[in-house]
Amino acid sequence: MLKTYLIKPILDQNYPFITHGKGIYLYDDQGNEYIDGSSGAVTANIGHGVQDIIEAMQVQAQKVSFVYRSQFSTHIAEKLANKISQISPGDLNWSFFVNSGSEATETAMKIAIQYWQEEGRPKKNKIMSRWMSYHGITIGALSMSGHIGRRERFESLLEKYPSISAPYYYRECKDKTVEQCDDFYAAELEKEILRIGAENVAAFIAEPIVGAAGGVLIPSKKYFKKLKTVCEMYDILLIADEVMTGMGRTGKMFAMEHFDVVPDIMATGKGMGAGYTPIAATVVSDQIMNSILNGSKLIMSGHTYSANPQSAATALAVIDYIEKHDLVEKSAQNGKYLIGKMNELAGRSRIIGDVRGEGLFVGIEFVANKDTKSPFLKKYNVINRIIDECFSNLLLIYPANAGVDGINGDAIIIAPPLTITKQEIDELVDRFSKSLEKVENSLLKEHIR
Repeated sequence: MLKTYLIKPILDQNYPFITHGKGIYLYDDQGNEYIDGSSGAVTANIGHGVQDIIEAMQVQAQKVSFVYRSQFSTHIAEKLANKISQISPGDLNWSFFVNSGSEATETAMKIAIQYWQEEGRPKKNKIMSRWMSYHGITIGALSMSGHIGRRERFESLLEKYPSISAPYYYRECKDKTVEQCDDFYAAELEKEILRIGAENVAAFIAEPIVGAAGGVLIPSKKYFKKLKTVCEMYDILLIADEVMTGMGRTGKMFAMEHFDVVPDIMATGKGMGAGYTPIAATVVSDQIMNSILNGSKLIMSGHTYSANPQSAATALAVIDYIEKHDLVEKSAQNGKYLIGKMNELAGRSRIIGDVRGEGLFVGIEFVANKDTKSPFLKKYNVINRIIDECFSNLLLIYPANAGVDGINGDAIIIAPPLTITKQEIDELVDRFSKSLEKVENSLLKEHIR
């Protein structure tokens, strides 16, 4: 075997070699069949090996795979932008195509700042965000993220943008109603705006449903309406980070549709290319674009592969596949089934504290004591033990943060392809249940609860 020069997440770890995939399954070169219970990084929304997408990629490759956006446009990129306009809420009609979610959120940040410059208010250049959030790994996107573990190494380079709490009802609504919690979150946002100075704040960015930084934290139906009211009061744009939740993942095409609130700017990615190509988009409202069209006529951002025709054709085929096979509705219905199964498991488990989800986007938080909700200490490495045991049982799940402070606490995300069937969900739950039982028994033997 050749010596590896590939930089992997853990440099000295031996990773299995995947040879092919089909539907919700991945196969390695030893013949093992894995259930992709997390769609990779909540990305492979339509499953693996879909022939419709492969054929669309081949057709485009026979035409042209690359042109530079400052020299040409292509019919396929125009068609994709038109399609995103059709499926996006409100007046979110304009797409700036990039290669990753990090680029999409960072572009959203830049457009928000530029908008206020075009409006003659250049002091409005700060972005507000929440603790327990993750918006990407580039310096700008990481500055907007409240994911403490991912900020740690680069803290000296980052802006101090995270400033308010995320909606975490499982822990923060013990002595309050959900509405009282929402009122607190809205008041907290207003207080921070006043501390920073509304004249200095360009936008507030939030994930509709917090993913990796909180383990699928789902707001109430009124949460975003209350926060949008505060933003409008102080002339602050609302950016929705739909990189993980977009394209049907939560049982709506975009998760903000659950809350009947239209953001000013939206970032989407992951499920947009569904793992078949790197592509993401910053989707911008008419109001913002009209200001720029009447001003500089230029979005100050540039990427070599932006609006790449090969990726555009692939993403368009993915969206068409989602619509053709009614995968948004299937996500909603099969999500209810999966959440029901996980709640049944939680009733038997000694360490599942909370199951929460929307569509096929399900978070499970683990606690040392179900009555007090006290999290396991990091030194017990609970989340990695659960993930490793699931892996040994050929089930892939996704790690997430949870807990009181965003440091101590364990959660995972289960987010299989939207094509999963009820029979396949039963198989997924069975593998997860066996894995969890083994970890629970091990923890009890160590007397660490």
